[in-house]
Amino acid sequence: MTILFLILAVFLILLALFLLRKGSRQRQAAGLPAGQVVYEDTSQWCKNETPLYDSMLRLTGKPDYLVNVGGIPIPVEVKSGRAPATPYPGHIYQLAAYCLLIARTTGKRPPYGIIHYSNRTFSIDFTDAMEEELLNLLAEMRACEKRTNVDRSHKDAARCAHCGYRSACEQRL
Repeated sequence: MTILFLILAVFLILLALFLLRKGSRQRQAAGLPAGQVVYEDTSQWCKNETPLYDSMLRLTGKPDYLVNVGGIPIPVEVKSGRAPATPYPGHIYQLAAYCLLIARTTGKRPPYGIIHYSNRTFSIDFTDAMEEELLNLLAEMRACEKRTNVDRSHKDAARCAHCGYRSACEQRL
């Protein structure tokens, strides 16, 4: 009887080690850093949480994940496409907005955030300069809100071609 318990104990220990290793690999594949996941916004796992919100900036956002690293929430934004050579500016500003929202709502400033593409992960530092760029961009956006006639941006012809307002746009390419 004792030998049976010993075999069962060894089996359970090996199973636990296997599951820990598998979980670690899945975390790595998802681009998540080591740490406790404290929030996620993927409908596959559970109901979405309340978004982060700052009334002074009139800014709201829901990162895909928040990972607790040393007591500081780190935002992780997951993109389904393949990675460009460097992250797109819009993705960087989106991540910076999450970092700023975290800092303002929790009082804990994330030193970086993570953008995870299907084949590559980037760690983006959230510096004072990045925060200033983001705040300037938000101010520029707020100024544009007050304009009655805004020219369309046509820097990306493919984006213009797939725009939902293309049929009604007098400035389409």
